Amino acid sequence: MLTLPALMIMGIPPEIANATNRVGVLMQSLAGMGEFYRHRRLDTRAMVPVLIPVLIGSLVGALTASFLPAWLLKPALLTTMIVMALVLLVKPDTMIPDMGSEAVTLKNKPSAIAGLFFAGIYGGFVQAGVGFILIAALAGGLGYDLIRSNALKVVCTAALSVLALMVFVSRNQVLWVPGIVLAIGSMIGAVLSVRFVLNISQNTLKWILFVMVTLTCLAAWFGEN
Repeated sequence: MLTLPALMIMGIPPEIANATNRVGVLMQSLAGMGEFYRHRRLDTRAMVPVLIPVLIGSLVGALTASFLPAWLLKPALLTTMIVMALVLLVKPDTMIPDMGSEAVTLKNKPSAIAGLFFAGIYGGFVQAGVGFILIAALAGGLGYDLIRSNALKVVCTAALSVLALMVFVSRNQVLWVPGIVLAIGSMIGAVLSVRFVLNISQNTLKWILFVMVTLTCLAAWFGEN
């Protein structure tokens, strides 16, 4: 939500900014994965089943983004985030289970595949805000608490970023110098944020997520108008 507009402010065309942004997202996600794994909060057994629908969706989204303008998915972004903010406000436990709750597998809840597939399409297309959609799919769909959802979220984000980058690089749409600068800052931020998340309460995380979603909705709304 911040890095993509920042690249465009520098005068980079939207389709190039969208592609270049993935370099930072990928490195940020890899750094976050390492931190979650080091603290034993990454459910490695769930990685492959979760990644399959995300990666299929990512390929569809990245191919679409490479040829179509990103504004086509803006209504979907606004709708998704407003719904998530309302759920968080009215009944947060519907989307975010209690800490330590038992998660279910995709085999036991195949309906969650649709949410992960949509998250992959969106992440492949424009990336901005995909973390919220992945958290909704992992926490609301499969019952992971916020910390474990965040751990799997960065795995999914890294995987879909690799696939998207392959598409964008093949079309020569990545500017490597700003991408690498962004990647360095993103990796530092990822390490610090994982350490922060592991040392605060689940309830505090719920409020942080609610505030972030609400502010993002407002920014997107005023940007639309």
